[in-house]
Amino acid sequence: MGLNFSMAAGNIRLKMSLKLVIFDLDGTVVENSYDWPVIRQQLGVQGGSILAYLDRLPEPERSEKYALLRKFEREQTESSVLKQGVREFLEWLYWSGIKKALVTNNSQGNTDHLLRRFQLEFDLVLTRESGLHKPAGAPFLRVMEHFGARAGETAVVGDTNYDLLAAKEAGIELVFILKSSMTPDRLEGAELVQTFADIKTRLTARFSG
Repeated sequence: MGLNFSMAAGNIRLKMSLKLVIFDLDGTVVENSYDWPVIRQQLGVQGGSILAYLDRLPEPERSEKYALLRKFEREQTESSVLKQGVREFLEWLYWSGIKKALVTNNSQGNTDHLLRRFQLEFDLVLTRESGLHKPAGAPFLRVMEHFGARAGETAVVGDTNYDLLAAKEAGIELVFILKSSMTPDRLEGAELVQTFADIKTRLTARFSG
């Protein structure tokens, strides 16, 4: 009984300081193996955001290359596995009263498929159909406005530099990057972590004292 009360008290203190956690999808909530250099080469993307590049193309090239991108995405969606520890972390946030948002450059269809498949729930989901894409901070700002959360009350969990760049543009300083093959060797402004358990430990130390 005493243990449960202690956990509840910790959750109440955490809730008072942290209102929102924004998650990336691919490489963060689910594991997959996108070969982005090869995909960029086949799409003809020289640099910058793939989606921004495709949106600038004239028709019919734009539709043709979006179809190719969707092919790569479908393949990875079908082979995705749930990231270890994510379900427990999401449950911990739920019981702590902290809102959970998912912001991805993937499509609504692939995102819905993965959420149904792994039975995951978020309070808000924003995909590329919103017209807002990382690395711009606009999708994060939209989510923060929806929940009435300030930048200092928000954390971001991702796996690439795009998540960090979007967070910086939105004014969010607390960024956790799950280390993977896509993580740059030097990433300033983010806390590099190995697991969701590491994120929980750092959040608890930061907000529940």
